[in-house]
Amino acid sequence: MSSHHSHIERHIEPRWMRNAFIAASVGFVGLLILLPVISVFTEAFRKGVAFYFTSISDPLAMSALRLTLITAGVTLAANLVFGLAASWVIAKFSFRGRNLLLSLIDLPFAVSPVISGLVFVLLFGAQGWFGESLSRHGVHIIFATPGVILATIFVTFPFIARELIPLMQEQGAEEEEAAVLLGANGWQTFRRVTLPNIRWALVYGVVLANARAMGEFGAVSVVSGHIRGRTNTLPLHVEILYNEYNFSAAFAVASLLALLALVTLAAKTVLEWRIRVEERSVVMENVMEEVA
Repeated sequence: MSSHHSHIERHIEPRWMRNAFIAASVGFVGLLILLPVISVFTEAFRKGVAFYFTSISDPLAMSALRLTLITAGVTLAANLVFGLAASWVIAKFSFRGRNLLLSLIDLPFAVSPVISGLVFVLLFGAQGWFGESLSRHGVHIIFATPGVILATIFVTFPFIARELIPLMQEQGAEEEEAAVLLGANGWQTFRRVTLPNIRWALVYGVVLANARAMGEFGAVSVVSGHIRGRTNTLPLHVEILYNEYNFSAAFAVASLLALLALVTLAAKTVLEWRIRVEERSVVMENVMEEVA
């Protein structure tokens, strides 16, 4: 039976076909992912190590890095709260307007980031719906840090919610209902039952949202005003340096984004490995229970 099964597999998937697909995949990844990353670091160090560190330690570059990290941190905190709340409501309850809420969560995927930035300008700009009233009270959204953060929150909102909703729907509400019947309050139910069941999907969503938050360009470009030292994130600072033909400095700053992306990729890889290990251990436990 085993030899017959392997013979069928060889017949369905010839070795040359598998090798061709592997070679095509490796070539695609190397051409479109590895080669650009290598090029960024090659150009960044073209004028030497001293010039590289001078470029990335420039006060404007440090300001852009600081704003990028602040924006990513605030964005993740907001998305954790709103993403968890939206996922909980959609997955655990049936209510009128549920499909509309799902559609609104997916809206940032359907709308161009530039358009979303223009919407914030329409709402909070000097001539916008709320801009004049906010300005009278000394609150500035557009061409200021709050606008950068709001635009980033908008474009990254679906990542955490969309990782959690399918998982929470599949899990159902039986365990939470059992915990409530046993006397647990809402916070205890969430902390001891819901959160352990969704922790890996939550972390995975956070990793994806963080990667998008640090690299967002379109929406942030519209609402920032490109004010050096104040509203420029790393992607915007790279664009300015490149437009000024300061290519080596542009690639040096871009390498910071590449390093952040590589750290995010490493976290994603470790997370996927942990998920596979945990799933394998669960399967082995179930097998041992059945054998016993």
